[in-house]
Amino acid sequence: MIIKNPQFEISAVGPKQYPKSHLPEIVLVGKSNVGKSSFINTMLNRKSLARTSSTPGKTRQINFYNIDKNFYFVDLPGYGYSKMSKQEQEQVGKFIEDYLENRKQIKLIIFLIDSRHAPSENDMLMYNYIINSGFPCIVVANKVDKFAPSKVDAAVSELQQLLNPLKDLTFLPFSSERKIYVESTWEKIEQFLS
Repeated sequence: MIIKNPQFEISAVGPKQYPKSHLPEIVLVGKSNVGKSSFINTMLNRKSLARTSSTPGKTRQINFYNIDKNFYFVDLPGYGYSKMSKQEQEQVGKFIEDYLENRKQIKLIIFLIDSRHAPSENDMLMYNYIINSGFPCIVVANKVDKFAPSKVDAAVSELQQLLNPLKDLTFLPFSSERKIYVESTWEKIEQFLS
């Protein structure tokens, strides 16, 4: 996919702030330090459209990125960040749930997971939530640059075995660091946009 002019459009905490648009939305979910911002920048071939931070848990709002006026990447706040107070976690959880339950434009959820670690309890909760919600979903196993190229397929298969033993979801390897597997990820996303 050729991206010409992606724009950060708005941060929102409720429906009144969401873009007034009927464009399809591709939603990114994952743990606080899984690399959602880096994923966005890599996919869009931009250095810092989505702000990355060395401190996990920086994103406390829903960020909408308008991709060439064709669709949105929607970055949901990361979960599982221990320095967030219980009250903040509940607040963030509530507006994530409101968005997922009420937004009609959602075409696909991309669930990012760290390929180096077994899914955490929070990952399992989020995964089950997505599955029960009935949204189309693909799982992106990020940070595969940490494996030897010959070990990547095995690492992704192992993750799938742990999360999705039925193997009815697509699991894709990805590396923002090395900018690899971008094309195959776009190919999959495009199936949900057409």
